[in-house]
Amino acid sequence: MNTPSSPSRRLDGRPADALRPVRLTCGVLKHAEGSVLIEAGDTRVLVAATVENRVPSFLAGRGRGWVTAEYAMLPRATNTRSQREVQAGRPSGRTAEIQRLIGRSLRAVVDTAALGERTLILDCDVLQADAGTRTAAITGAHVAMTQALARLYLAGDLPGWPVTAEVAAVSVGICGGVALLDLDFEEDQGADVDMNVVATGDGEIIEVQGTAERRRFRRAELDRLLDLALGGIERLAEIQREALAGLLAEVAERQRQPRRSPAPAKDERELWRGRAPGR
Repeated sequence: MNTPSSPSRRLDGRPADALRPVRLTCGVLKHAEGSVLIEAGDTRVLVAATVENRVPSFLAGRGRGWVTAEYAMLPRATNTRSQREVQAGRPSGRTAEIQRLIGRSLRAVVDTAALGERTLILDCDVLQADAGTRTAAITGAHVAMTQALARLYLAGDLPGWPVTAEVAAVSVGICGGVALLDLDFEEDQGADVDMNVVATGDGEIIEVQGTAERRRFRRAELDRLLDLALGGIERLAEIQREALAGLLAEVAERQRQPRRSPAPAKDERELWRGRAPGR
């Protein structure tokens, strides 16, 4: 009999504790300050980062920046065509909730005081959906965001490196009594328990969204799901670092260089010394 911790094989051949194949392709857009195509199994999300030299009105004059996100699904990202939300005049409740989740997740790992009065916008567009689109969007958005912030930092436009940790996300669930990592569409549709976890690469939890879809679950099962998720997120953070290795090396080299201190203010008497009377 399978238990929640058993390593039983799934339809795609993965063990219960294995991620789907993940690939990050950076710099896929010519004009964006940062961009990445993330592929997690058959789920594909394109993320673009944009830097704007302004902040929302509630932050104006406070010397802090802002990080936000927009999320959308292409009409044929799924088996049947979905209507573009622009036709409805506003995003659906699901879309709005996912956008807020992505924004919260990214702000948790950014020192917004180091941004100055800038807004970083992450546009996350689902090209193909096979479950886990919101978690893939978060994982990819971190990579696009890091590219954009590195561009500012290496240009000398930021006083310090603002990224405090990697952030990634993954789904977990219980299907037929077995705890599974990174659900695909079929598993997601049949899950007894469904959960999304957002955390840093070193295991600090940012958000947990868990639902009893078909049955209640116990504390021991919750702990097992969290262990699976944090293990998966640790691996996703490694993949993020691999994709950004060259850029992060440049950032680290810049951080080792001494920063120029501003020249000390001159004594007012020095300013007048040597000047002719009456001038």
